[in-house]
Amino acid sequence: MTMPVMEPDLDAAVLKRWATVVDDGPFSSLCWGERVAFDNPDALTLLGALSAWTDRVRLVTTVLVPQLHDPVLLAKALATGDVLSGGRLTVGLGVGGRREDYLAAGADPATQTMRQMADRVAVMRRVWNAEKVTDSVLPVGPAPVQPGGPPLWIGTLGPKTVRSAASWAAGLAGTTLDLDVAKQNELFDVARTAWAQAGRPAPQLATSFWFALGDQDAARHQIHRHLRRYMNWIPAEYVDAMAPNTGWAGTEDELAAVLARFAEIGTDEVHLIPTSSDVGQVRAVAGVVAENAQTSAGANPKITE
Repeated sequence: MTMPVMEPDLDAAVLKRWATVVDDGPFSSLCWGERVAFDNPDALTLLGALSAWTDRVRLVTTVLVPQLHDPVLLAKALATGDVLSGGRLTVGLGVGGRREDYLAAGADPATQTMRQMADRVAVMRRVWNAEKVTDSVLPVGPAPVQPGGPPLWIGTLGPKTVRSAASWAAGLAGTTLDLDVAKQNELFDVARTAWAQAGRPAPQLATSFWFALGDQDAARHQIHRHLRRYMNWIPAEYVDAMAPNTGWAGTEDELAAVLARFAEIGTDEVHLIPTSSDVGQVRAVAGVVAENAQTSAGANPKITE
C-alpha cells in the first residue's frame, strides 16, 4: 500500500493513521514517492516518521530521484532510515519525469539520465560499505543494518532502463497505467533476462497502479480528480482524455480478481496507489488481501502469506 502523499490537506494525524493501519494489516510493504515542486511531504523526513510509526511492514520508496540530492548525504539519510526501521528499508530509484523538480532542487536537468543515476548509486554503495569518500578520520555513517545498504529497485516503465539497471538493482518497481497484464509480463521478462545475463540473482518484480474502491462512476471520478491534481504538468485536456483508462476502479471482488491476474505472471508485489486520503479504502483493501491470502493458503499449504 502506498501512502496518500500526493493528496491535499495532509497532516501528521492522517499520515500516522495510514501508517499504523497498513502496519497492522496483511500488507507486505508501505510505499511512498518523491516530488519537489509539489505540496507532498519530504520523502526523507517521512522515512524517519514511518520508521517510528511502524514495526513490521517493509518501507519502500517508489521512487526517489538521486540526481535531486547530494549522493553522500542521500546515502547517509537512507542508512539512518535503515537503522531507525531496523533494516526494513528498500529503496526504489528513478530518474524522474519532471524537469520542474530538477529546477526546484537546483539540480541540472542534463543529469536526468540512467548513467548519472548509476554514478550516484556507486557513490552511495561506497558510503554504505564504509569506504572513505574524503580523507576524514572516519567514513560517513551510520552503517546500515542491511549489509551493503538497503536493496535498490529501479523504477521505470521502459525496457531500456530495466536493462541498464541490471548491474546494480535488486528488483523492478514498475508502473502500469492501463493494467495490461500481458504488457507488464513482457517487461518482467526483460528484467528476468537482463539479470540472468548480468549473472545476478532473479530480480524482485513489482508493479503499481492507481486505485479507487466503490461504485464504478464514483470511483472513476475519484481517480480522475486525483490525476488532474497530480499530473498538473500535463495539459488538463490530455489528462481528461487518459483518465477513463488509467488506474483501476471497482469493487472488492473485482480487485481480488485483478490481483490474481498479476500473481499469475509472477508479480512479487503490487503497490497500490491511493487516490484519496480516506483510510477506509485501506481497510477495505486489507480485507481483500487477507481473504485472498487465506484462500491461497488453503489451496497450497506452503503459502504462508
